[in-house]
Amino acid sequence: MTKYVFVTGGVTSSLGKGITAASLGRLLAARGLRIVNQKLDPYINVDPGTMNPFQHGEVFVTDDGGETDLDLGHYERFTGIALRRDSNVTTGSVYQSVIAKERRGDYLGDTVQVIPHITNEIKDRIRKLAEEDIDVVITEVGGTVGDIESLPFLEAIRQMRKDVGPENTCFVHVTLVPYLSHTEELKTKPTQHSVAELRSRGIQPDIIVVRSGRGIDDPARRKISLFCDVDTEAVIDAIDVDNLYAIPLSLHEGGFDAAVLRSLGLGAPDPDLASWSAMVRRMDGAAPEVTIGLVGKYVDLPDAYLSVVEALKHGALAAGVRLDLRWIPSDDVDGLLSQSYLEGVHGICVPGGFGIRGIEGKIQAARYAREEGIPFLGLCLGLQCAVIEYARGVLDLDGAHSAEFDPTTTHPVIDLMAAQQSVEDMGGTMRLGIYPAKLVPGSLARELYGEELVYERHRHRYEVNNRYRKALEAAGMRLSGLSPNDHLVEIIELPSHPFYIASQFHPEFRSRPDEPHPLFAGLMKAARRHLESADAEVDTTIDVSQPTNDGP
Repeated sequence: MTKYVFVTGGVTSSLGKGITAASLGRLLAARGLRIVNQKLDPYINVDPGTMNPFQHGEVFVTDDGGETDLDLGHYERFTGIALRRDSNVTTGSVYQSVIAKERRGDYLGDTVQVIPHITNEIKDRIRKLAEEDIDVVITEVGGTVGDIESLPFLEAIRQMRKDVGPENTCFVHVTLVPYLSHTEELKTKPTQHSVAELRSRGIQPDIIVVRSGRGIDDPARRKISLFCDVDTEAVIDAIDVDNLYAIPLSLHEGGFDAAVLRSLGLGAPDPDLASWSAMVRRMDGAAPEVTIGLVGKYVDLPDAYLSVVEALKHGALAAGVRLDLRWIPSDDVDGLLSQSYLEGVHGICVPGGFGIRGIEGKIQAARYAREEGIPFLGLCLGLQCAVIEYARGVLDLDGAHSAEFDPTTTHPVIDLMAAQQSVEDMGGTMRLGIYPAKLVPGSLARELYGEELVYERHRHRYEVNNRYRKALEAAGMRLSGLSPNDHLVEIIELPSHPFYIASQFHPEFRSRPDEPHPLFAGLMKAARRHLESADAEVDTTIDVSQPTNDGP
């Protein structure tokens, strides 16, 4: 029978419930168990697709086109398992489904209430993931205990223990033990209050994962055990670490996965973490350092580009370098025109986004990379900005733009294609999820992937306008990735450039620390070559104002 682990959090948000759930997935999978991760989000939006990145951060896209919470990115990167849209459940989607059923008469005239109708819908969403012969479903409950929005989810998981039996459920509570420097004390009272709040909802945690900047000592562990009614071995220390990918190793050392298995009554072999440990050591010991300029419109909230940043780290690992990330606001066009932001970078990445703000800055970044020979990787909107820049700067198409940002432009090099629906039906024009792309033999894209046909995740509406394809190619731009029917451009590159490539899709969503994406690995290797070339030029330059030891 499938077992269920529920991860809750208290005291404050952003304690790391998602990383804890992802790490547990990694550890159980390393023991040979079949696992799947899930996130329950208490907000009333149906999905995060229309939410402001400054508030919510990145929208992660699954193979089947689900627009989901960024924690699903953590789950995939840590476990290597491609998830479906079913792994993200929101209050909005639950109520939408329940109301639709009520309108169809599915409830036969019953008064529709939070209990049992909403909680039953939540439980159905959790159990649905167990249909494919899964050993353990790991479900993270968003928000913190005590939030009014989270109450239906907490009630649903309380009922789950009754429905499937206590031997088939494990409640993990992530909480905070702050350190007061002026008294040099670890304070367990916030954890005690958080657990008391959880117990007031009918949930007794089996395991408490303690977040602390210093690590908890034995007296604090015993105190938490006594007041929160858990075994001392089930109080797991989750000390802060510099490398995100070291967390599964730290939690394993603290006995986290062993405690979960004991709670569930599961037997499993010791986890095989050798390759993961070696990867973490390579990350920590990597040198030299290369600087990548990330030119985006949401740089004030780094979580808006979470998958991009992680994919750059993965690429750095493949290149044997350490990433030095320079955040560059694309809406500061003057700064980009003066090149003050870009001076000294070894590579440039222009990520995706929506809306006209910051577009001209991204276009200037693409121009600088093209003219100065700086390794360049464009992602989704980054490809579109590269095409616009090339049309203006090389084809001399004055005013070339995207019809999304300038509907009156005389040269809409980026536009909605005829195969798509009218612009009025914006939902119908979105390409979401995984699509194939065939790669041109002899191209950089084909060399990087080493395959003829690849599958990548998309999230966009506009495409390269086919009316301009011949002109772009005649001017030196290679359209190196196309849809199988040749109708849509998927990848562009400049063969005359050291490394200049852009994709209409989002390769960052499929990058893993132990399997870096080819485009990000290619960018970081090219950035390392650029760094070494610059260093070589400096080394061979002789300062004639200084004396030498070569004789009189």
